[in-house]
Amino acid sequence: MIQDLLTALALLLVIEGILPFLSPRGMRRALFQIVQHNDKTLRTTGLVTMLAGLLLLYLVR
Repeated sequence: MIQDLLTALALLLVIEGILPFLSPRGMRRALFQIVQHNDKTLRTTGLVTMLAGLLLLYLVR
């Protein structure tokens, strides 16, 4: 169980690092646009992302 959790964390870090590595300027622009959104929009986006992740996890497992 702990090995699966650490594997998932490692993959998350790899995926999170791809965009800043390949396009730091694009990443900076994207972050600037994210900062412009209000809290409700960010919270809704986070909820939708978590639900999509749970659905994908359910389908894979």
